[in-house]
Amino acid sequence: MYSVVRLTRFLLATLAFSGVVCAGAGASSSTAPRVSAGSIGLRLVDVPAAAAADPRARIYIVDHLAPGTTIHRRVEVTNTAGSTTHVGLYAAAAAVDGGSFLGAAGHTPNDLSTWTSIRPGAADVPARGRVSAAVTIAVPSDAAPGERYGVVWAEARSAPNASGVTQVSRVGIRIYLSVGPGGPPAADFTIESLTAARSPDGRPLVRATVRNTGGRALDMNGTLQLLAGPGGLSAGPFPVTLGVTLAIGDTEPVTIVLDEQIPAGPWDARITLRSGLLVRDARATILFPATGAAAPVSAEPSRPAWVHPAIAGCILLMVALGLVLFSVKGRRPPTKRRHIARPVM
Repeated sequence: MYSVVRLTRFLLATLAFSGVVCAGAGASSSTAPRVSAGSIGLRLVDVPAAAAADPRARIYIVDHLAPGTTIHRRVEVTNTAGSTTHVGLYAAAAAVDGGSFLGAAGHTPNDLSTWTSIRPGAADVPARGRVSAAVTIAVPSDAAPGERYGVVWAEARSAPNASGVTQVSRVGIRIYLSVGPGGPPAADFTIESLTAARSPDGRPLVRATVRNTGGRALDMNGTLQLLAGPGGLSAGPFPVTLGVTLAIGDTEPVTIVLDEQIPAGPWDARITLRSGLLVRDARATILFPATGAAAPVSAEPSRPAWVHPAIAGCILLMVALGLVLFSVKGRRPPTKRRHIARPVM
């Protein structure tokens, strides 16, 4: 019996989401992110029109379906090796636990994976070439409401070496599927506190405690900025450490590692976190300890939750147009009244 070494990698959100341009439904985006393991890579080709503005929908299959509904997505497998590689394509179970999106081992099934099929199920991908495949998700008419998770995997196996070891490399695209009547559950989260701390090697870091208060799992990214520091210093923005996924109802820390030259403070820390189109901001005054972690500081929203930059821009534009119209109306010359001579009776 051969031993098997498994090298499993997940598709992570490694792009600056604010700069992503999404492809329309059925369109192919040549700049879509691709994950790779060894010689094989995998990317999502299709983005549904309804989710074209959502950066998560560009790299993951994210949808809400009513029972009895079927959807189709295209994926593309690439091969950077100098020879043809045989690749298997299949769906398997996944879960969100402890702040991570976890793909199950091997071909472990769940409800979502049994609803998902990939055609072709295997392909010989030519050297430095690519092959397209169709992913179909058919939700049964009696499916219970709720959110489910899975992965579309592309897997390549090496021939056994002299020691009888087979290397298995696979890359995947996450599936976040909500099932139920009507529209999708609302996504939401709160930033509860900020904790200043030191890593074991002495680097300053900030942990934001985030609670998922909505009905969808969240993939967190964002930035932290430090203002009003010693001598009026400011620093940042510093990127959030990626890879944190919050399950529905979960509370998890989101970490930001800072430059080792950052003074202890105090600082006015301002954090902006995003999941897809959802944005939340918060602030707190923090002071970095010499070692370990300081006490958590309650975070206050730095702006109302509804004040999204795009909404704020639209409001300012409407106000500006109103002022222009009012100004033009104020300068308009008075209308001359026409006097009509009436005959004297």
